Amino acid sequence: MKTFSSPTSKLIAEADGGVGVISINNVAKRNALDLDMWRALPQLLADMAADEAVRVIVLRGAGDSPFASGADISEFRVLRASAAGGRAYEESNEAAFAAVNACPVPVIAMIRGFCMGGGVGLAAACDLRVAAEGAVFGVPAARLGVGYPPRAMRLVVAAFGDAVARDLFFTARRLDAQEAKALGAVHRLWPEAELERETMALARTIAANAPLAMRSAKASINAASGLPGAPDEAGLLALAGACFDSEDYAEGRDAFLEKRQPVFRGR
Repeated sequence: MKTFSSPTSKLIAEADGGVGVISINNVAKRNALDLDMWRALPQLLADMAADEAVRVIVLRGAGDSPFASGADISEFRVLRASAAGGRAYEESNEAAFAAVNACPVPVIAMIRGFCMGGGVGLAAACDLRVAAEGAVFGVPAARLGVGYPPRAMRLVVAAFGDAVARDLFFTARRLDAQEAKALGAVHRLWPEAELERETMALARTIAANAPLAMRSAKASINAASGLPGAPDEAGLLALAGACFDSEDYAEGRDAFLEKRQPVFRGR
């Protein structure tokens, strides 16, 4: 097990067997994210993605705690007391969402319990969302008088769809896991007791695949979805071309012909 240095004890980053795990650890506040946590997340993701052994990252609540109940509202009276303060705070939010979305390795949101407010933005920025049957989604911004970060809104619309985003933001209602799954916003849904086991099995399946091919696929999907930060056409072609020039392509081709499991090295 490798541990990554974190500037805050409220984010724990570890990796083992090709799977990186970032745990949100502010359990006393139902994993609300404070400003230090928002600011720390991009560097943690960058450090993990730079490690060749990490092929996929799971973002989750620590232990059996909820995924994330959103931004820490107790900070708002000071840090978001004005338009200027609100914008500065929002920039930290957006940087965290962008870091998840642009992370070159796939990121899985493992969701149990509450996924609210900024937690929805984090989950939407992930490539896959898996949830326990009791998970609940909601964005109470309209009840708080808060404007949601525009770039984060693009991620929410891409994940939940235009119609559902309007419903969530206008009514501020809560969406249960079954409805989220039916709408396609959640990719897998499991009983609470099976969530961690199934999520880690999914992560290990992804970690066994070719890293360069997954990086190319993620960039192309982001571009096709119109998400911010995606490479242009030349960049996408370069990523795809790098796959064909890689040792992993030769390994995948040979393993297929030899009817064995490939061993990819990310080169």
